[in-house]
Amino acid sequence: MEKNKNVPKATLQRYPIYLKALRKLQGDGVQRIMSKDLATCVSIKSTTIRRDFSFLGNLGKQGFGYDVESLIQIFSDQLGLGFDEKIILVGAGNLGKALLNYNRWNNVVGEIVCAFDINPEAVTGSSVPVYNMNDLKEKLPEGCRIAILCISNNVQETVNTLISYGITGIVDFTHEHFQVPENIVVKTVDVVSSIQELVFETNALKD
Repeated sequence: MEKNKNVPKATLQRYPIYLKALRKLQGDGVQRIMSKDLATCVSIKSTTIRRDFSFLGNLGKQGFGYDVESLIQIFSDQLGLGFDEKIILVGAGNLGKALLNYNRWNNVVGEIVCAFDINPEAVTGSSVPVYNMNDLKEKLPEGCRIAILCISNNVQETVNTLISYGITGIVDFTHEHFQVPENIVVKTVDVVSSIQELVFETNALKD
């Protein structure tokens, strides 16, 4: 299926949520689902779901629902996911170890296949190989495009090196400012800012 480039950003951000829910439903043996039932699974209004789905064509019939397997394929094509993405982790400190221990993404994005650290000998109990940063070029998995960045030093230098070896997407846990070319995608995860926003919104409910 050809990707729809006119999908609004807010809608596109909900597609992975739908995909995750649909994969779970499929695993539970569900073959067809109504928008109102999917709404319950993802806590998104059924009217929003139907509108989001409409950008991808006529996916279901009124009163008959949606074919779960077909939806999974459509969303996979739209998001460019093959469920076998090879992801690397850079920086196996406390946060990095936590991510390695969590290394399960419900078959939505793939998995972390290895990690890199300046002191790999100190990393114990990892479920994946942990290599020295100096071996990045040699040990980088073939076809790897995505790196999770959990370091606190030499961030820009590390980012430049990753890009030079073919990384095009970075999940940033560093809280450090760095620059990348226009063709590189960076998703910053800022827990502190998220908590600040939550506190503000929670307090606003008291008014």
